[in-house]
Amino acid sequence: MKRTLLLVESNTTGTGRLFARQARELGFEPVLAAADPSRYPYAAEDGVRVVVCDTADACAVLASDIGEPAGVTSSSEYFIPVAARIAAKLDLPGPDPDAVTECRDKAHQRAVLGAPCTVATSVEAAVAAAVEFPVVLKPAEGSGSVGVLRCETPASVAAQAAALLSVTHNERGLPVPPRVLVEPYANGPEYSVELFGDVVVAVVRKHLGPSPFFVEVGHDVPASLPPADETALIDTARAAVTALGLGFGAAHVEIRLTPSGPRLMEVNPRPAGGMIPELVRAATGVDLVAAQVAAVLGLPPDLRPTRRACASLRFLTATATSVLSAGDAVTKASTVPGVAEARLYRADGTVVRPARDYRDRAGHVLAVADRPRGARAAAVAGLDRLRAALVPEGVTR
Repeated sequence: MKRTLLLVESNTTGTGRLFARQARELGFEPVLAAADPSRYPYAAEDGVRVVVCDTADACAVLASDIGEPAGVTSSSEYFIPVAARIAAKLDLPGPDPDAVTECRDKAHQRAVLGAPCTVATSVEAAVAAAVEFPVVLKPAEGSGSVGVLRCETPASVAAQAAALLSVTHNERGLPVPPRVLVEPYANGPEYSVELFGDVVVAVVRKHLGPSPFFVEVGHDVPASLPPADETALIDTARAAVTALGLGFGAAHVEIRLTPSGPRLMEVNPRPAGGMIPELVRAATGVDLVAAQVAAVLGLPPDLRPTRRACASLRFLTATATSVLSAGDAVTKASTVPGVAEARLYRADGTVVRPARDYRDRAGHVLAVADRPRGARAAAVAGLDRLRAALVPEGVTR
């Protein structure tokens, strides 16, 4: 019997490691296909077998030493289409390869869902599309708020469009299309609906860092919304997933609640990043990573809530260029009542800039309590102590 799970690349932080661990808990051996194994220190630390190959090409992965896996998936936004194509070729469970490939194209999403958006292929076209300010510019493909910027003037639109159009490859070395999305700014708090198939697992309140960037600096579960607003968000998310031809496994749907109602931001055909699966597990007992791994292995996912708690997560970000010096910050953050986890992502001496996207987050604190206010307060208090690990550049501790 085939007893391996093929992971096509991985998150570099967060849930990537959890996918491999969950495979082992189910009795399957994880095998990581990677173009650059050095991205994944956890693989060596956890004894995960790595196959080096061109992971941008499904045929190249299939031709490598992957054996006969029982399931195929990826925890990385960029490689979900490749994993889906491999699963389809091997007649294994997985999402529709065409649907997930098209979903990664934000312009396609907007066209299918009727969302306001102009696609520009030149600086001049981007400036012309910005008819009412503020507007938001973003790349046609991407994740983690990379390249997303709120622009207030034609000059800032021109500068950001030029910057985005000059990028030919993303941080994983994959080619990116020379297209920029210009969208009207949606004013209102941001949420995500975490779906698994047609089951609503959680609605998450998201907290963003300072404008003009859109860095996620925190999450709360539950979102603590009025029932009518929660229903509107859920209905919007389900309709979007259906319209895009998705429905296998997890979907992470980001929505802003504007004064005129829900405005869809993005649909992602995967479990959420940003430690949201761990937050959902802490609050509800539902393990989205375990469910996704089970689904691609052809096993029934367990989506039954086993607890009713409140969980909050806050990310450590710098307000000025700083140097990481852990000291006893993690220990002190961990001692705050209600804090379940405090962690730093980088080694001492790492320079941390003010956050522009997910790559600038330096750590997190996760807290759990009986009530939303208690979880939020514990997470904020823990973050205040963890912040001692950031020393302003030029300052000697």
